[in-house]
Amino acid sequence: MAFLHRAFLPLFLHVCLLNWSAWAKVELTMRESVEVYQGDSAQIPCQYSFTDANNEPSFVMIQWFVRAVGSSSRIRIFYGDNKNQQMVDNNTDYSGRIEVTSDQLGTQLNIQDVQLSDEREFFCQVNGLAAGNAEGKTHLRVFAPPQPPVIEGVLTGISVTNEMPSKVASCEARNGFPKPNITWYRNNMPLMSTPGHVNVLILSTRESSGFYSVQSTLEYKVVKEDKDAQFSCEVSFFVPAAIRTVESSSVNITVHYPTTMVELWKESPQGLVKEGDMVELRCQGDGNPPPPFTFNREQELDVDLESRGDVLILSPVSRKDSGIYQCRPLDADGYTEVKGEMQLTVHYLDPAVVVPKESEVMLKGEDLTATCNALSSLKTSTVWYKDGQQVGEGNTLHLKDATYETTGEYVCEVTVPSLPALHTSGSVHIIVQGGPQLVGVEQEVQLEEAVGRMVNLSCEARGHPLPSVTWNIIGSQNWQEVVSKASELVAHSVVSVKVTSDISALCNASNDMGTEVKVFSIKAIPRLTSTAPFSPAEGSGVIIVVIILCLLLLAILGSVLYFLHKKGKIPCGRSGKQEITKEKTTKDDIVVEMKTNTKNEEAVLLKAVNGDKKGPSEQ
Repeated sequence: MAFLHRAFLPLFLHVCLLNWSAWAKVELTMRESVEVYQGDSAQIPCQYSFTDANNEPSFVMIQWFVRAVGSSSRIRIFYGDNKNQQMVDNNTDYSGRIEVTSDQLGTQLNIQDVQLSDEREFFCQVNGLAAGNAEGKTHLRVFAPPQPPVIEGVLTGISVTNEMPSKVASCEARNGFPKPNITWYRNNMPLMSTPGHVNVLILSTRESSGFYSVQSTLEYKVVKEDKDAQFSCEVSFFVPAAIRTVESSSVNITVHYPTTMVELWKESPQGLVKEGDMVELRCQGDGNPPPPFTFNREQELDVDLESRGDVLILSPVSRKDSGIYQCRPLDADGYTEVKGEMQLTVHYLDPAVVVPKESEVMLKGEDLTATCNALSSLKTSTVWYKDGQQVGEGNTLHLKDATYETTGEYVCEVTVPSLPALHTSGSVHIIVQGGPQLVGVEQEVQLEEAVGRMVNLSCEARGHPLPSVTWNIIGSQNWQEVVSKASELVAHSVVSVKVTSDISALCNASNDMGTEVKVFSIKAIPRLTSTAPFSPAEGSGVIIVVIILCLLLLAILGSVLYFLHKKGKIPCGRSGKQEITKEKTTKDDIVVEMKTNTKNEEAVLLKAVNGDKKGPSEQ
């Protein structure tokens, strides 16, 4: 190949000298740059023409050169002509990777698998012999997009009291070409470098592979409002004929700021507080991190109450715990003037006080007013009960025209409608005092009873003091008290008297307040003797005996007649034949009722039943 080159060049120069005056001049056109992605193929065109189209040379020599790395020298990578001569130089970075094509308009250099090192100037040289030389160049630009940006926020808290900007986050874009750029954003708004507020530090690294890696650090003077801010970075890089951007994820930073506002509230119990409750007060400020708190009462500011962090527990509370409570944050510099406070009211209900106390004695027919009061911090409601039944409302109970039914225990129940858990009660026992009062509307009782019978007489009396019951029986010596019992207000006595004649029985109920008498008049009814016409009660047995005897006689008579008939002693019919027909007898009911007087009634029911008589064939 070298031999051909040496033989070809003298001939080429000789021809050029012979025809120098006859050829037209050559003109060459190339693009300033060609842009391509790494790994793709690049096409660099080189167009040439001659000023005199009628005198174009028949032989044109074409050569391609590339700028050497790090110097101004050039290295030839291809030579050839417009005929069939095409030669790629050996031992260059492009041996085996380039190809040159030619047509009527010019020539084109094709580079395969473009690498970052291919970003150089490529020269196209055209020699038209007598037409002269022409040369042009194109800068091949190679692009490689970087990897997506990686952002890392500062994990520790950043205080707003720092005088200088503090590191907030870092962002890195790796393996890009040419060098990418990084822009910072806060809540999607770009951050520009501002002295004392925003500072961006850039560190660029050229890798051995030729790629660029860029690391950007954002220093920012944070304020309290940045606690919710989102920081992100955006990497921008060149691509063929455009600029592209890729945005990172967002990060949030922890901002430390002093407490400027404190709130104190009752965590539990819900609703109103009563004596005996466990109260939990919670304090919270707007500082970060939350500082410890101290609690005290407005009445005793110099006394710190024992608490658990941000919670103060009072248990059990009483009305003395009512008051204004305060909490203050304890920052690094000690106490601050910021505080939270609240009014705690502990509600109470004292035991009910009933007037009159415990028990009260009043005369029958008198009036009485009872009161029930319970001191409370809230409005109360009072209801009176007797024997489980409501008898009044309000703290005053009026008892008018007292009777013995008025006697009993009266209970007043005091409640707090707005706080049902508060309730109390009291009671008073009312005793009505008076003379005896006999139970029953009749003061005199009329009775009739047969002589010889026993009669029970009952007498019941109410009163206070408890009356005593005595009996005075006139007309009978045969009597005794069978029942004698008493309760708080009632005395009950029962006597059993044998009627021998007309009797007057007097029940005397008496106490210190008076006496009451109840009269029982018993009229004796004599019994009938045997000489007198018998009474139904005495003759009932005789009648029963007579009826039984009659039935027996009838049965005997029937048996005799039947026996005679069977023996033929009694003829039956004209034919001399004897016949007995079956007849069903009826049942005769005999009822005898005998009565005594209205007080003693006795009845006797006698039933005689004649059984069915059967014929000879059935016997």
